[in-house]
Amino acid sequence: MANLATHDQKSHTGNSSVEVQEPKTEDRAAAKLADFPDPDSHPGRDVVIFDGQCNFCIGQVSNLRRLDRLGRRLSFLSLHDPRVGERYPELTQDDLMRQMYVVDGRPEVDTPADAHGGGDAIRYLSRRLPLLWPVMPLLHLPGTAGLIRWAYKQVAKRRYQIAGKRSDGPVCDSDGCAIHFDQSTKK
Repeated sequence: MANLATHDQKSHTGNSSVEVQEPKTEDRAAAKLADFPDPDSHPGRDVVIFDGQCNFCIGQVSNLRRLDRLGRRLSFLSLHDPRVGERYPELTQDDLMRQMYVVDGRPEVDTPADAHGGGDAIRYLSRRLPLLWPVMPLLHLPGTAGLIRWAYKQVAKRRYQIAGKRSDGPVCDSDGCAIHFDQSTKK
């Protein structure tokens, strides 16, 4: 059964209170994950690999899904999905815990160099998603690549502090998860 938060809400008639149940953040995040286009069902799309246990990450991936207006360019995989290791063995668990990746899904492209990580993934997506084209020139100004990578890294290493972590997801079975648990107390 889904975790539900309850609170009292006054009815329009006055003093009586009615218990209203609302889904917790983790339940909303799990529902969003189920709605993301899957690469098995949508071959040929770019694959966004993200931390599916990170509430902030799920929110940002939801934004990407909305920016893929026609729903034809992106599919999504949580880095905790076993298919990630099978399909992209060149991406280590540590790499995936540090930053999201976008793997070019076009059939003619099939090399590890076509996996764009972190700030480079943001710049890549600005070229692939028409709704991001207005900001593309700013993201590609000379000298901005390093700044975008740095800013991405700062947010990524604090992502669990920003919005928390899903508690109902699978537990990591590698040392990759320790990267953020160890750094979460460091500034």
